[in-house]
Amino acid sequence: MDINIKEVKSRKDLKKFIFLPEKIHANDKNWVHPIYMDERKYFNPRKNRAFSYSDTILLLAYKGKELVGRIMGIINNRYNDFRQEKTVRFGRLESWEDEEVVRTLLKSVEDWARNLGMSKIIGPYGFTDQDPEGFMIEGFENRATIATVYNFEWLPRLIEKQGYTKDIDYFVYKLDIPKEIPEFYKRIHERVKRKGNFEIIEFRKRKELKPWIKPVFRLMNECYSESNIYGYNPLDEEEMEALAKQYLPVIDPRFVKSVMRGDEMVAFIVGIPDMSEGIQKARGRLFPFGFLKILRAAKKTKQLDLLLGAIKEKYRGRGLDVLMGVGVLMAAYEAGFKVIDTHHEMESNVKVRAEMERMGGKIYKRFRVFQKEL
Repeated sequence: MDINIKEVKSRKDLKKFIFLPEKIHANDKNWVHPIYMDERKYFNPRKNRAFSYSDTILLLAYKGKELVGRIMGIINNRYNDFRQEKTVRFGRLESWEDEEVVRTLLKSVEDWARNLGMSKIIGPYGFTDQDPEGFMIEGFENRATIATVYNFEWLPRLIEKQGYTKDIDYFVYKLDIPKEIPEFYKRIHERVKRKGNFEIIEFRKRKELKPWIKPVFRLMNECYSESNIYGYNPLDEEEMEALAKQYLPVIDPRFVKSVMRGDEMVAFIVGIPDMSEGIQKARGRLFPFGFLKILRAAKKTKQLDLLLGAIKEKYRGRGLDVLMGVGVLMAAYEAGFKVIDTHHEMESNVKVRAEMERMGGKIYKRFRVFQKEL
């Protein structure tokens, strides 16, 4: 049966696009629903500023009258101008196991992008690196977190069959939380506190975090841009506000640490309790009672998920990672957590990866972003 591609143009089409994955993954115990309230905002150009500087296309695939797949194409013009590239991104690719559907969806985005002058396609990737990125290629026995995707094991293989190759791999480590901080880290921690003229700022209440949100994002802009973080595009003030509204309700202040030198913020780290089990039970719906299931899961979980972290370049190598890390480990242990999910670490970030392994971390997930010349 022929595959017909339809561009999303109506609210009805967008609803089909948003809810198709939960049908495809209905029997997949490790797939986690998106928060559908956030999904609706994400795809609303009036509420997602990224649409204002990006060309986008949302496509649905049909066999006859049956909806069998979806994909999104994104040309982030601000990023391309910043990096002097002509790159399109594909994302939100979902289908049942059908190579012809996957091929047709990818080709549709490739043709659209080629007509707009693009010369390379990467994916899966969203508007920014704050969106989930990469297909899982290892760790399928583990449940997804709020910041990562979960895909079928066959999907990356089908992507490669369409001529795509690796662009970058990300590793996710799982760290056991020790009852006692290793002596080596204790010594570094005390030395930095004593001699470094650095002050670690800790929080107890969520309202205490509000004045720090924008300084954190500004520091992230500075650090990630200087370090040439893969796919990173600096946030503007409006995007900072949107991210703050999205994440502030789920951030636990105990797992946010900031380092100051005088009046200057020089480092930060942000973690949240894993709430994926609650999101599954709520099926991504916050109301009428879904938010209670999510909050209950966040209180019961034994896993802490790291989200973001950065150190100003001129202060790297001075123990600030240990200063914050010890603070997070101590807070996590006091809260009864057992493990930490480190979130994505770039394959090329050998210093951070070596530190993870030194702390006893084990790779338990691996993600890959693919690329193809057009």
